[in-house]
Amino acid sequence: MKEGLIYELESQKNFFLKTVECLDENDSSFKPQEEMYTVAQHVGHTAETIDWFFDGVFGENGFNMNFENYAEYMKKYKSFDEAIQLLNDATARAIEKIKSLSEAELMEPITGEVMKGAPKMAVVGGITDHTAHHRGALAVYARLLNKVPQMPYGG
Repeated sequence: MKEGLIYELESQKNFFLKTVECLDENDSSFKPQEEMYTVAQHVGHTAETIDWFFDGVFGENGFNMNFENYAEYMKKYKSFDEAIQLLNDATARAIEKIKSLSEAELMEPITGEVMKGAPKMAVVGGITDHTAHHRGALAVYARLLNKVPQMPYGG
């Protein structure tokens, strides 16, 4: 079970990275409209949400549901390259957490506000779904920049 969860975390990261490899640091501040995330903000948000899911499911304080002023908070993400590093680091932390847990712990029900009642291992599916959402948005951003995102599932 743990090997499958680790594989899924690695795969979602690799799919994301493959999609955005046509983007670079010069694209960090691009956004199609004023109220939308920039490229760097999409990547940074995706990275921090991995930690958010794991903290929510396995942490002592549960999910941080305080989203007030979140748009202002997102302004801290200015660098595509730094955000990519955050994504890699967050994925590595998630994998280490999975490795540290027993299968019984992974099967315990989630008690927080998000995915309540599902086995804790379902957090990986939530991360995969969320990451795919932002990967798709960034593929559209790439097209708007006249760049061609790679097929994420290729070799």
